[in-house]
Amino acid sequence: MTATNRRRFLDTLGKLSATALLSSITRPVWSRNLDKALQHAGDRLPGELAEDEDFWYFVQQSFTTSPELINLNNGGVSPSPKIVQDAMKRYHDLSNEAPSYYMWRVLDQGREPLRKDLARIAGTSPEEIAIHRNASEALETVIFGLELKAGDEVVLSKQDYPNMINAWKQREMREGIKLVWINLDLPSEDNDYLAGQYTKAFTPRTKVVHITHVINWNGQILPVRKIADAAHQQGIEVLVDGAHSFAQFAFTIPSLGCDYFGTSLHKWLAACIGSGLLYVKKEKIPAIYPLFATPEPRSGNIRKFESLGTRPFFIEQAIGKAIGFYDMIGPARKEQRLLYLKNYWMSAVQHVPKVKLLTSLKPGFGCAIGMVSVEGKKPSELETFLWTEYRIHTVGIDWENLHGVRITPNVYTTTRDLDLLIKAIGEFTKA
Repeated sequence: MTATNRRRFLDTLGKLSATALLSSITRPVWSRNLDKALQHAGDRLPGELAEDEDFWYFVQQSFTTSPELINLNNGGVSPSPKIVQDAMKRYHDLSNEAPSYYMWRVLDQGREPLRKDLARIAGTSPEEIAIHRNASEALETVIFGLELKAGDEVVLSKQDYPNMINAWKQREMREGIKLVWINLDLPSEDNDYLAGQYTKAFTPRTKVVHITHVINWNGQILPVRKIADAAHQQGIEVLVDGAHSFAQFAFTIPSLGCDYFGTSLHKWLAACIGSGLLYVKKEKIPAIYPLFATPEPRSGNIRKFESLGTRPFFIEQAIGKAIGFYDMIGPARKEQRLLYLKNYWMSAVQHVPKVKLLTSLKPGFGCAIGMVSVEGKKPSELETFLWTEYRIHTVGIDWENLHGVRITPNVYTTTRDLDLLIKAIGEFTKA
């Protein structure tokens, strides 16, 4: 393949219009129907479109959902739409025709266009975006890359994700840094309370605050910017775990006011499993050591964080199709649909005797993820009932002061699915 042909090939990978995204020699019926639905959606407001089951039915047809179950655990990992699956398989087949050639000389050259597209939807410079395999890898790059010494303090929450907690504990064990814990009373609709829990823990020795943008256990959205501004006033660096916020609802990374941000793209962007993103503010890059060694660890080049060795290029390049699908639906439409679905089932069960909601219905405090508990019952009992009686896949949560079942619909979820969930919860409370 000549250099000119390689450029043409990569240009083809980068086309993100709806027509290009869904085009092929023979377009399947689902893609033609979705294209028509998008045209008919026109200028309708996202909030109005959120309740249009006909429109979202055509979105559902873009996914290969199983007829054997109702998946309401999209908070763990999201399935990719068919267009992303097909791209990954195509790039995998290409790689295996001559791995060292097609992986290193062709697919690897697609990283720079991909970096630009990720930066576009993140609202950052491409020179602040590194492509990783998941949020844990991205965040641990910063956690282990920051220069801290014995006695330096890090403020974090007991509701943070276990991988991140364990990473910080390892630094505490090995280097003697001090972890300052806060314990959030959730759910909350009081941003002053939420931010205050962090800011009250700041001392002159605090060097870093670790903030989970969306608490994965119950979907609580934290006021990151409020905390970040207070931290920066005291010279404290801000690391944000955005595993569950990126592409779930509309925002830009700079709007959070953070210094570092990590996310998994296989969650709400619906890219292939094993893809993630790291953001490091441009002026902060030289001070962070990469997790995997490079010749110039003090370089200011964001690419120093991508020295991962051989990796699945076919997964990485399929991210481009996930971005295209996200663009096609539209961030505002997606956010409003996810919020509508969560509030649809929660509103229907909130007055059922023994039911307790552990997620806010208010915009700004929650979006797609919801949590429910039933008085006198363990989370595992409700999770088991939903699965054995209705084949509804959820996850029971027992973590710190959060005990319930996490329910997470996605854009392919229908209200018909949620009607069955509502029925099932009602039956369970009477058992």
